[in-house]
Amino acid sequence: MTTSVRPTASATTWRNWSGLEEATPVVTETPVSVEQVVDAVRRAREGGTTVKMAGTGHSFTAIAAPEHTLLRPEGLDGVVAVDHEAMTVTARAGTPLKDLNLALERQGLSLHNMGDIAEQTLAGATSTGTHGTGGVAAGLAAQLAALELVTGTGEVLRASADENADVFDVARVGLGALGILTSLTFHVEPLFVIEAHEQPMTWDEALTSYDDMVGSAHHVDMYWFPHTDRMMVKQNHRTDLAPGEQEPPSAFAAWWEDELMSNTLFGALCRVGSRAPGLVPRINRVAGRALSERRYSDLAHRVFVSPRRVRFREMEYAVPREVGLDVLRECRQAIEASDWRIAFPVEIRTARADDVPMSTSHGRDSFYLAFHVPHDTDHRPYFGGLEPILREAGGRPHWGKVHTRTAADLAPAYDRFDDFLAMRDRLDPDRVFANPYLRRVLGP
Repeated sequence: MTTSVRPTASATTWRNWSGLEEATPVVTETPVSVEQVVDAVRRAREGGTTVKMAGTGHSFTAIAAPEHTLLRPEGLDGVVAVDHEAMTVTARAGTPLKDLNLALERQGLSLHNMGDIAEQTLAGATSTGTHGTGGVAAGLAAQLAALELVTGTGEVLRASADENADVFDVARVGLGALGILTSLTFHVEPLFVIEAHEQPMTWDEALTSYDDMVGSAHHVDMYWFPHTDRMMVKQNHRTDLAPGEQEPPSAFAAWWEDELMSNTLFGALCRVGSRAPGLVPRINRVAGRALSERRYSDLAHRVFVSPRRVRFREMEYAVPREVGLDVLRECRQAIEASDWRIAFPVEIRTARADDVPMSTSHGRDSFYLAFHVPHDTDHRPYFGGLEPILREAGGRPHWGKVHTRTAADLAPAYDRFDDFLAMRDRLDPDRVFANPYLRRVLGP
């Protein structure tokens, strides 16, 4: 028997991970069943209010910010079905990606690809278009086999390629605007091992060899240190090694690279740079020269995911793959012509085209450029200075990362923007799931 959840008055302020966005909901609930989500949605609709299911707050935008009722995700977690014949796994929508990875590992299974942060809930990660680099499918949403959501009228709707296919088509990246996701089913594959090759390169070396690296490695990720000619390049190759045969970095090497260098020391340097911006170019040169080459192999999710303990703000754009390197060069020129002092590396990734209407890689191979600043730094001069370059190149902003775009100028960037709006009208006619962010990027 399902225990009922009563709405409780809330004075708790919701904040996202970076601290850039916050909101104070009127009511906070933690549903533990689909029925409780339905009840919350129906109450919001009847009362003329709104309801949002938040994730872990790793979006840098206010896409999940509640206006009235906040539903917390912790009660809707866990894997509920594993189908080894169909090679699918179903989990509740509030499950953190890191927990899914561990559960899959125990089953001898893996997602095909993922980003480098695993703290997000499955619903939040797919709804905002979270992606990795390379592979057959970079985005999490492109790996979905089915989903279940509660619509704005309180209907529980299951969707896949065979059931409510029109909803499944559009809702894979739903922005939280079409319904509250309650479970997600992913296509999975046998657990596999990746060999990682990390090496420093110069700017010219990296850009000259980039296309060749992308053509030969399964996954390529590059980091450029502004104010320098230094790059760190990561190439990940799938291997024939069986799980258990991998050679991960030693405990000391992992601590040195991933904790001390990438988090503790990097965080300290960012704090110095924030207090003394004039030192940033020198700090970046020292950091770039301190990078060393290493190779290791490990289970896929352990290679894809990295700990991120230094908080930051981020803007990321997907531009057409064929113009990506030129756009990167133009962004460098803008940085060097400015008085900005950028302590964080610029991240460069690619993704194959997918068929998800609101994915940033919909219909075209994409080149991703991600820009960061420390969480306590005013991002507007830097992000605002580069955004026109990215927009002019046909760029699409990541839905969960900082941008200033509106519905009027996003619509031309997506071939099926109107299809998404029509589905929104159908599934949430009363805008139960609306908030200021969604009104800005989708319209009222």
